[in-house]
Amino acid sequence: MRDVSNKYSTLRTATAMASVRMAPAFLRRIAENRVEKGNVLETAKVAGTMAAKKTPELIPYCHPLPIDDVKIVFNVLKDRLEITASASTIWKTGIEMEALTACAVAALTVYDMVKSLDANAVIEEIKLVEKRGGKSDFVDTFARPLKVCVLVISDSTAAGKREDKSGKIIKEMLSGCPVKIAGYEAVPDDVERIKARVVSWKNEGIDIIFSTGGTGLGPRDVTVEALREIITRETPGISEAMRAFGQQRTPYAMLSRSISGLVGKTLVVALPGSSRGVKESLNAVLPGVLHAFPMIEGGGHERKKTKEKVQNTKCKAGL
Repeated sequence: MRDVSNKYSTLRTATAMASVRMAPAFLRRIAENRVEKGNVLETAKVAGTMAAKKTPELIPYCHPLPIDDVKIVFNVLKDRLEITASASTIWKTGIEMEALTACAVAALTVYDMVKSLDANAVIEEIKLVEKRGGKSDFVDTFARPLKVCVLVISDSTAAGKREDKSGKIIKEMLSGCPVKIAGYEAVPDDVERIKARVVSWKNEGIDIIFSTGGTGLGPRDVTVEALREIITRETPGISEAMRAFGQQRTPYAMLSRSISGLVGKTLVVALPGSSRGVKESLNAVLPGVLHAFPMIEGGGHERKKTKEKVQNTKCKAGL
């Protein structure tokens, strides 16, 4: 079973279709509710709905997930019965298997109820029509890669006494995103040094700065104080998303003072200093945080993208 603990929940929907081909005379009997075994369409609808709920018991690697809605619709055509099943959930992984299972069992139920009438009845196909939701629905494309800098804030790392891990994790997790790493530096826990480096990168036209370290309650944790002096427009939702995501995994996330906001047109996001904190925080905000840049330039929330572009710009964070 795939580990989805690093994902966050989004609205996910899926639609599947199946068809059962049979003689027109028996299709009319189904439509008119004249089948001896009972109401074929209602029975198949109930069976399909129940099957959707049982999907993880039938298919080994499917996750149990909270199903918010299942709808099964029938369309009686001249030579076949079309079955459409749609399902939705707010969770970490897709619901396409539930929609497909609902279709499959509904089709099997129809077949079971008409096989004594039409020995030539056949289930022709079961296919996924559409699936939506998950991080891939929130990937933006850009005319040029966004320029990103990574700022490691640590006395010992800046002095060469400790190897940086968190900054390297940031660069790795940005791999595949539509960004270019334009700078990487370690500075000590010093307000003026932090401010100077951020402002310098801002003046160079850097789009986004991810810092790591100095967001806790230690006596040398001054990142938040430094950034507050230069941030002109705070983006509290980014920081709240990181803390909320982390809080579901460790109670210590509530102690993070992470801050984010604009310095001019440069977005600065202060991540925790620990490797785990960096991973969880980036999983919480990527790739959605990159949508800030169309907004900064005056655009709205609409995104123009193609399926091919989305596949080529998947960030490594939690997809």
